[in-house]
Amino acid sequence: MSLTLFYTSVSSSVQIKKSQEKIQSVLDSKKIPFRLVDIAQCSEDKELMRKICGDPTALPPQLSNGDVYCGDFAAFENAIEEERLNEFLKL
Repeated sequence: MSLTLFYTSVSSSVQIKKSQEKIQSVLDSKKIPFRLVDIAQCSEDKELMRKICGDPTALPPQLSNGDVYCGDFAAFENAIEEERLNEFLKL
């Protein structure tokens, strides 16, 4: 399985952009390999993200490990605070 970050390259929301950047920064700093999937480029990727999340209205950023949903940005931040990032990412 591989870690996937679903994000969007097209967003008017500063909060979404900051959340996406923080996730990428943390994963890079911890040298955790991940794949970026831009849901703005392909509607099939957006539908896949929402299917994995189990939420037809889910917005990026979202994380999954293979087809296993990890969580959204709020859950990611909680995992960092609780020092259980690897468990959260299912590594």
